[in-house]
Amino acid sequence: MTKLSDTQLVILSVAAQRNDRNVLPLPGSLRGGAAQKVIGTLMKRGLIAETVTDQRAKADPALNRIWRNDEDGRAILLHITDAGLAAIGIEPEQTDINPAPEARTPRTGTKQAKLIEMLRAEDGATIDEIAMALQWRSHTIRGALAGALKKRLGLTITSEKVEGRGRVYAIRD
Repeated sequence: MTKLSDTQLVILSVAAQRNDRNVLPLPGSLRGGAAQKVIGTLMKRGLIAETVTDQRAKADPALNRIWRNDEDGRAILLHITDAGLAAIGIEPEQTDINPAPEARTPRTGTKQAKLIEMLRAEDGATIDEIAMALQWRSHTIRGALAGALKKRLGLTITSEKVEGRGRVYAIRD
């Protein structure tokens, strides 16, 4: 096992726990020249590496998520390498540096499950119909559609105006 300082161990351990394996942000007490020195040592030993992205975001002076920018202005991130994982005793896996978020599944028997059931019905559902069935207010329903269903669960919600019924929402796969 590679001999590492306590600071290096903390940096590598935290990076190993992140889904994207990003080394940044560094511990709050590590700034300026000390941060540069520790990062430089880890890079020389091949325990962390730079990843060039297509992002044009500027590097944060507090070393929040972006390490530096290349000459074209693209953001460069730092990530732990397989050698870095091995140095802290973690078996390297085949991982993607930028994994897709895991799809979540709703619990059964909840109001959210009932909402999904109503939206999956052939005719869909209006805000008024959902409000009556779930005893929710319209702003709660709209929040659930946009937040829980679209963002968290990744469902595709469609909306169309139906004569005599109003705006009808539905989940279409």
